[in-house]
Amino acid sequence: MLQAGDTTAVFQLESRGMKELIKNLRPDCFEDIIALVALFRPGPLQSGMVENFINRKHGREQIAYPDAQYQHEWLQPILEPTYGIILYQEQVMQIAQVLAGYTLGGADLLRRAMGKKKPEEMAKQRSVFEEGAAEQGIDPTLAIKIFDLVEKFAGYGFNKSHSAAYALVSYQTAWLKTHHPAEFMAAVMSSDIDNTDKLLTFRDEARRMGVQVLPPSIQEGQYAFSVNDDKQIRYGLAAIKGLGEGPISNLLAARPDGPFQSLFDLCARTDPRKVNRRALEALIKSGAMDELGVERWTLLAALDDAIRAAEQVASNTAAGMQDLFGEVIASGETTEDPYQEHRGARAWSLIELLNAEKESLGSFLSGHPIEACEREVRKFAPRRIRELQTNGQAVVAGLIMDIRTIKTQRGPMAVLTLDDGSGQMEATVYNDVFNEYRELLQKDQIVLLEGRLQVDDFNGGLAMRTKAVRSLEQAREARVSQLKLRVPSYRVDETFNTLLADTLRTAVGGQCPVVMEYVQAKGSVAVRLGGAWQVHPNDALLDELRIAVGNDAVDWVYEG
Repeated sequence: MLQAGDTTAVFQLESRGMKELIKNLRPDCFEDIIALVALFRPGPLQSGMVENFINRKHGREQIAYPDAQYQHEWLQPILEPTYGIILYQEQVMQIAQVLAGYTLGGADLLRRAMGKKKPEEMAKQRSVFEEGAAEQGIDPTLAIKIFDLVEKFAGYGFNKSHSAAYALVSYQTAWLKTHHPAEFMAAVMSSDIDNTDKLLTFRDEARRMGVQVLPPSIQEGQYAFSVNDDKQIRYGLAAIKGLGEGPISNLLAARPDGPFQSLFDLCARTDPRKVNRRALEALIKSGAMDELGVERWTLLAALDDAIRAAEQVASNTAAGMQDLFGEVIASGETTEDPYQEHRGARAWSLIELLNAEKESLGSFLSGHPIEACEREVRKFAPRRIRELQTNGQAVVAGLIMDIRTIKTQRGPMAVLTLDDGSGQMEATVYNDVFNEYRELLQKDQIVLLEGRLQVDDFNGGLAMRTKAVRSLEQAREARVSQLKLRVPSYRVDETFNTLLADTLRTAVGGQCPVVMEYVQAKGSVAVRLGGAWQVHPNDALLDELRIAVGNDAVDWVYEG
């Protein structure tokens, strides 16, 4: 059940089709929100009750008190506020009083008995209800049918006064979310700033609402999530793993002196005992220093020099010494490029950049891991998740964002949340398939799922019943015809040949031929390497070759 003060109540309301009732947020619909909150109790009956409630309110279903076959006019005043649905415990007590002549004390005993579901007590109450109804002139058969309906709903009934308290919070949060979406989402994210999984959910919800979530920033970011003048949410610095209140406070205290000009400037203006190496690495990896205009790998390469320069300045200051040259270097106030010695640092691939963000933020901000292999993935799964339709069998590619393992009588099964950057969907993996592909079903793994698509009755989206699982490497090995390298002729020398040979040796022994295309100004020529150089087409080899040859110079060629 929802808890008072739970700001996620509005998400639960929306997820069950409640927008019809809260989209205009009028005071006259508050009674309905109270009822809906009461409906949010786990159980198989709830989905049907929610739909009945909404359909009856909007005239899509006939209102009966409580059922079209079994109803009585005396129940209309009791059930009219909830469109004939027995919802509150108070209604159970009122029905017993009006229809069967219960006293208030007796009606409360009936309420307790129904809630505890004790068979012997319910048999006793059934007789009392039937006899009381007969004394009131009610047909005994009708009385028992109504008793059965009361018993059925009472097992999920809720106290109306509690529902009203929770509904007030839900109503207020729904209003804030509707009229102040950026501020509301920033506050919700700040309330769970240490919970990575919730932050990811809230960030996706903000994007769905059209609210942009900006990456963390050393120039503008605050401790918590904040909203700028353009109604964009700025990532809170406290959400970066490795940063605590001390480093953040010290960083914020240095900002009034002006924007940070460089990594060296930031290190010089902050306390190295608080904004230490761990904190600086976390800031760089999260993208909080991207505004300095320097690549993250270059910043990491220059980090040692920046820390040493800052420590020297701090030491000199503590000793009362003035080191003109040390201060100039540390603050970055020089016409020379402070990163000149580090510009040659190896550039990161998209996967490396995203993994750094994952390490520091717990999620990806700059892109999606599947982007690095988008062209290749589409050879096996032509449609992205947002383009899928309920057309039976399909192959879907995506990153496993979440995996829930469920124990059943037949053994474990799993429910996956799959994300490909365009959308998300759930996939059910039953016991036999789960056992066969258990090793591939890991969080943050890119997989290809084969199965049948169907509409999820709960949220109206698409879901898959999975029949087979493959990794991208497995799919590639089954269909790849060659590994192609495009190399400018001027790069080919003894050093390059040695580097290439050492790289290929890590994967030789496979069935995939390697083709070298030598590119010159007047044309190009392709040379197929001998059988001894055939390789296993794995991701590790691809990453190493992209470092050695270049990101755009390496590609898998497929049959057909």
